[in-house]
Amino acid sequence: MVTLENEYLRVQINELGAELSSVVSLDTNLEYMWQADKQIWGRHAPVLFPIVGRLKDDQYEYQGTKYEMHQHGFARDEEFEVVDSSDTHATLKLTDNNKTHKIYPFEFELVISFDLKNHELRETYRIYNPDADKHLLFSIGGHPGFNTNFGSDQIFEDGNLHIAPNKTYSQIPLKAPLNDAENAFPVDFSKATRLNHDLFKKDAIILELNKQETTIMLDNQKNDHGVALTVIDAPYVGIWSPYPNTGNFVCIEPWWGIADNVNSTGKLEEKMGINDLDPKSEASQSFEISFF
Repeated sequence: MVTLENEYLRVQINELGAELSSVVSLDTNLEYMWQADKQIWGRHAPVLFPIVGRLKDDQYEYQGTKYEMHQHGFARDEEFEVVDSSDTHATLKLTDNNKTHKIYPFEFELVISFDLKNHELRETYRIYNPDADKHLLFSIGGHPGFNTNFGSDQIFEDGNLHIAPNKTYSQIPLKAPLNDAENAFPVDFSKATRLNHDLFKKDAIILELNKQETTIMLDNQKNDHGVALTVIDAPYVGIWSPYPNTGNFVCIEPWWGIADNVNSTGKLEEKMGINDLDPKSEASQSFEISFF
């Protein structure tokens, strides 16, 4: 476990999956991250790579060959190498290997950095294509789960969800587990939305951000604690809490990719939201989380 700490926060990152596992306030001893109750959802903040969501029939085709890959890809279950770390910074790296080649026929380097400053944590994904000839096709996303209850007298319904800019967004429905973007509909987030487990009855709320800088905040009615996640250039965000087996947490998920469309051809090159990285090139995405 890699630990970062400053005068405000203690952060823990698991080398397995480069997963943000704990953020504790040193002032109040509050734990901001969901603590992975396996009876409800057994993860904290998995990294989604090289796909986001599910593939149609859990498979895809690339250059005439079919490959099987399960929801959200394999990075969340791979051991990352710690490249460097200090009190307030850590870098972890995953590269392709014989195991990944069987389900994902690409060379890659996935480097994830965490930077702690004051009450903020920045998480950065850098994807490098070391191949001299072949394009790298990938999706990537974050999936951090945040506690919603900060006190024994709180309930889930005390929480609020805010999205800035305050406006109407286009929501992509799920025909579980695939996206149905052709039937997207407007949803009003011009003001705060009170949390309720029924919000997630139809799975994640998927919003089109169109790469506009967006902040999604969770706070509550009974005290001043919460989190705010800001992303600059993501095309989508997923907001999710389990249903009907409910838990007192909400995931805010910046996505550079999305589950297969209901009309997917299965060809990776034609996948909705796929990123195409030139040979010997690098892509970078990041988001920042404020804890208060």
